[in-house]
Amino acid sequence: MQHIASDVTYLRTLIVNVYFVGTPDAWVLVDTGLPSTAKRILDAAKERFGGTFPKAIILTHAHFDHVGAAAALAEHWGVPVYVHPLEMPYVTGSDYPPPDPTVGGGLMALSAPLFPRSGTHLEKYVRPLADDGSVPFLPEWRMIHTPGHTAGHVSLFRERDGVLIAGDAFVTTKQESLRAVLRQRKEVCNPPAYFTPDWQRAKDSVRRLAALEPSVALTGHGLPMYGEELARGLNNLAQTFDEVIRGRYAGRAAVMDERGVVDVPPPPLAPYLLAGLGLAAAVGVGVALFRSRR
Repeated sequence: MQHIASDVTYLRTLIVNVYFVGTPDAWVLVDTGLPSTAKRILDAAKERFGGTFPKAIILTHAHFDHVGAAAALAEHWGVPVYVHPLEMPYVTGSDYPPPDPTVGGGLMALSAPLFPRSGTHLEKYVRPLADDGSVPFLPEWRMIHTPGHTAGHVSLFRERDGVLIAGDAFVTTKQESLRAVLRQRKEVCNPPAYFTPDWQRAKDSVRRLAALEPSVALTGHGLPMYGEELARGLNNLAQTFDEVIRGRYAGRAAVMDERGVVDVPPPPLAPYLLAGLGLAAAVGVGVALFRSRR
């Protein structure tokens, strides 16, 4: 765990970060990593807060690497899970739009057809976030709807000290590249391209977050970034975002509403070719991960 502020701590779990926000009197967990990380999160929570359970879990969005341990943790702690209303379909069984492995230019991107996109089932625990931007149990924070990467993606911001929890609205490593993921070299990057079905809204969300002028950005993937380095990178991404827009969803976004996915554009390549690329990439990912741990 690494401390960002007196009441903000983050933990990297494999490829994704989770955040502990608050004090032992009242704290929440933001995102839950992969299913296999539940025990590690529980151990970290005990180290950080003793025996105090959180008041809630808040999801920036419900992609598999952010929602994985949500059910297990919610059951263990007996707490609700909050998502934006437009994210509700994907925590009650609906599937996300198909990924686009043709964007991003890396092994993680090519492996995207093999990543889970199925909706999870949190009906027992899930509640919608309020439309007024308030964040449950965190009165100093506000919720900002930042769609694009998903329809109901949210970020959390505290104006007092400029702390921004951005989820995957933007990230601080090139998530499409396995090499970049392993090295964790800091740079402000677009949301993971292979799972971003609405580029125009993603661009609008980045520009909205840049306008906040955060002092520190905590993202779903990558290391925290601060001060001038953050401002320079985020403003550059906001100004040049059109340069990263390409692939299946560049010309026509997936259509999503409160029911889930309504319509998606056709894939740019034949499905069997995409599957072959994904399989080859998965083999490469496995080999690289094995070598990195030797």
